[in-house]
Amino acid sequence: MLKPSRPYIIKALYEWLLDNDLTPHLVVNAEEDNVTVPTQFVDEGQIVLNINPSAVRDFYMDNEAVSFNARFSGQPMDIYVPMRAIMAIYARENGQGMGFGSEPGIEFYLQEPAESGVQEEKDEQVEAKEKPAVKKPALKVVK
Repeated sequence: MLKPSRPYIIKALYEWLLDNDLTPHLVVNAEEDNVTVPTQFVDEGQIVLNINPSAVRDFYMDNEAVSFNARFSGQPMDIYVPMRAIMAIYARENGQGMGFGSEPGIEFYLQEPAESGVQEEKDEQVEAKEKPAVKKPALKVVK
């Protein structure tokens, strides 16, 4: 199975946006497990986060998640967004970027964690079931 391409694409687009003096924003599915964002700013299950270096502190991005500290209504908050919850990355100024949903490796995010000793049985059950429908991300312009 391929490793998910999403973290690599997000890292590359993040750097590209910064190199072009644009402001990178993430569209996040706030309803995914382990997402830590200010819920008062979630709209229809989504939140848009400004990840420009001037807007965040302690920014960290790896193949698993994006994390940083930012202020929301003057209150500092630690943000944690697993890669599977990132729906898009784009520039505030012109909308240039990319949405995610069916890129190579997406099946990695659709798997259930395997319990030791029962992997073969779970594989057979997954093959027997229909694959879950992947909800396509939708960008929402926030001004």
